[in-house]
Amino acid sequence: MTLALGCVADDYTGASDLANTLTRAGLRTVQTIGVPADDLTLPEVDAVVVSLKSRSIEAGLAVSRSRAAEKWLRDRGARHVLFKICSTFDSTDAGNIGPVMDALRADSGEAVALVTPAFPETGRTVYQGNLFVGAVPLNESPLKDHPLNPMRDSNLVRVLARQSKTQVGLVDLATVTRGAEAVRTRLAELSGKGIGAAIIDAVFDRDLETIGLVAAQHRLSVGASGIGLGLARALVSTGKVKSAAGSGGSDAAVGGPAA
Repeated sequence: MTLALGCVADDYTGASDLANTLTRAGLRTVQTIGVPADDLTLPEVDAVVVSLKSRSIEAGLAVSRSRAAEKWLRDRGARHVLFKICSTFDSTDAGNIGPVMDALRADSGEAVALVTPAFPETGRTVYQGNLFVGAVPLNESPLKDHPLNPMRDSNLVRVLARQSKTQVGLVDLATVTRGAEAVRTRLAELSGKGIGAAIIDAVFDRDLETIGLVAAQHRLSVGASGIGLGLARALVSTGKVKSAAGSGGSDAAVGGPAA
């Protein structure tokens, strides 16, 4: 089996949200709890979302679990892997977004990681590198007082730079609105300067579609379900995946443990 898209999610509920988003966009998707066994037999699917519980654990452990999940996906042919994070970028200066991104970027051989937690459908947008929750910057929202990951800075270029070993740049909205080729040119400029990660602005769904077209040609991206939506639409629109939207699911019992 060759997967069109592999996903490593840092929590279970976010993984479910991503799997739902991919399915609605036409990808046949399976979600697993933890890294599956090597002998797991999968049905014919386009995407697999590996659910981890790594958002707030010790950074080194988050890295090792995420790398194991990525390897499992790559071994099944996934050319692109999305590291799925929270749309509010839940992460302290010690990680875990930056350390995991650095490790997956190194493993994938990617020159520059595309990063955006934007998901306009849920009120999460990024402008000039700043994350907004509804109409207010992240650091003015109730999430500034999150008990585990207080978010006191809305500028994601600064936030990610404090926890990553690489320099972090910005692909601004003006560039995104000029289309995929303009985004590719900007990423090449950043990479040429030794910058290994780029926060990408996105305010509208069409921005996610532009980002998805670019990301699909890379080996790694980091973001919320919004970039997953962009990737899924890109895979369908370019003919790499035949949309299964509207085909319906089977009424046959799945079987196995349930709660």
